[in-house]
Amino acid sequence: MKRASQNTILSYRRDLHQMQEYLEKEGIWDLTKVTKTSLNSYILYLEQQGKATATISRMLASGKAFFHYEFSKGNIHQDPAEFVKAPKIEKKPPVILSVEEVTRFLSQPDGSTPKKIRDRAMLELLYATGIRVSELIGLGVEDVNMQVGFIVCRDGARERIIPFGRTANQALRVYLEQARETLLDGKSSGYLFVNCSGVQMSRQGFWKIVKGYGEQAGIQADITPHTLRHSFAAHLLGSGANVQAVQTILGHADLATTLAYQKICFSKV
Repeated sequence: MKRASQNTILSYRRDLHQMQEYLEKEGIWDLTKVTKTSLNSYILYLEQQGKATATISRMLASGKAFFHYEFSKGNIHQDPAEFVKAPKIEKKPPVILSVEEVTRFLSQPDGSTPKKIRDRAMLELLYATGIRVSELIGLGVEDVNMQVGFIVCRDGARERIIPFGRTANQALRVYLEQARETLLDGKSSGYLFVNCSGVQMSRQGFWKIVKGYGEQAGIQADITPHTLRHSFAAHLLGSGANVQAVQTILGHADLATTLAYQKICFSKV
């Protein structure tokens, strides 16, 4: 986990804590007492709780990594998770908005209040760069170069520089000049985007913002912050952008992840 991002580490700890709680409720307090059967029961429990298949697979992956580590250190004599299989994930194509839908969506925050000015800047920057929501809310003021027009994104030990265009630049300038200080209300913060309490925006808070404006725009698709990232990639590739360049911008470790967007029908683009 040395090169993992802070978000990854927190997710890993949360997954292990939930697994620990389940095992303890089942009367299993000793790691040596954990078996393949108890872990399969845990998977069944998660399914009964309505957890998504992808979530269960991620939680199991955290458990597998943990037990593999404990086994490698000699803390347990066998790895109970070695042959435990994750439920099959049904891969669905990502939701891609058309250019017209994106335009309609981005126009929803009309700039009539400091909050709406901030929302417009966040949405414009998200679509202009294709960054992840965690990267967006984690941006610091010093991570933005307004004069040249680029942001610096950091994910663990990795760092990438992503340019953004005139529209996002203008939205950011309005936010910094007219809204940010009002939202801070005398507080101090190194984060670029703050909520109405003057502190860092949360993932859940931004998710609600995206959902709300999606409904206002009359978009029928199940829109999430990641939808803009998908749309950004699809629109770039649909316009003939270099695949390797898009891979670098998105921060994909595997080119195949980026190439998957080329299989999407661009009839909406």
